[in-house]
Amino acid sequence: MPGLERSYWIVGASEGLGRALAEALDAQGISLILSARNAARLEDLAGRLKDARALPMDVTDPASIAEAVALAGEVDGLIYCVGLYDPMTARDWKPEAAEAIVEANFTGALRILGRVVPGMVARGRGHVVLIGSLAGFRGLPGAIGYGASKAALMHLGENMRADLKGSGVRVQLANPGFIDTRLTRKNDFRMPSLMTPEQAAGHVMRAMRGRRFSTSFPAPFAWLFSIGGRYLPLRWFQGLF
Repeated sequence: MPGLERSYWIVGASEGLGRALAEALDAQGISLILSARNAARLEDLAGRLKDARALPMDVTDPASIAEAVALAGEVDGLIYCVGLYDPMTARDWKPEAAEAIVEANFTGALRILGRVVPGMVARGRGHVVLIGSLAGFRGLPGAIGYGASKAALMHLGENMRADLKGSGVRVQLANPGFIDTRLTRKNDFRMPSLMTPEQAAGHVMRAMRGRRFSTSFPAPFAWLFSIGGRYLPLRWFQGLF
């Protein structure tokens, strides 16, 4: 069974799942680089951990990413855990907000992976973990921007899995359901199987130690998306919501 790498760069480490993952990996003696836009939150977290350094970065700014990649140096693993979200329907479309969501959740991943993965390939080893979402399986109501951005990220992971087979670089997807964060607290509906960030981090940690490419959680709620989303006609699937 695959093990964890010696070091990970967590992008999106200041809040929620990213922060909980940093704490869980630190408990396993993993060396960490922590990135997000909020430098103060990163410094606070890094100061609480045994072997972590803060590296503020804005994934929507190519210059910020290029500078961070140079400062990070060689890393064994990268976890892309950015999750910008704003509830939005096509009837109440906020163009700038939707574009910002896609920029952070997907385009930012393209930018940083394009600068990190080639080095992993050259060294013949590495581990990339992309945090997708159950919302990425099929189109859902009220998820303009967010659902599409996570679907694109999950598709990117599938591309990478195919291209990097045999390279020594392992690619995994982790697709969580609802996590109790400042972002999901914007929702005005009941969120089934709501997890704490720590519970979600536990699922991701188990997935990272395993061989499965894509892990969706928590079950059985995730089955509605991973199985029902694949086989149910779209009108039936959307009718459930």
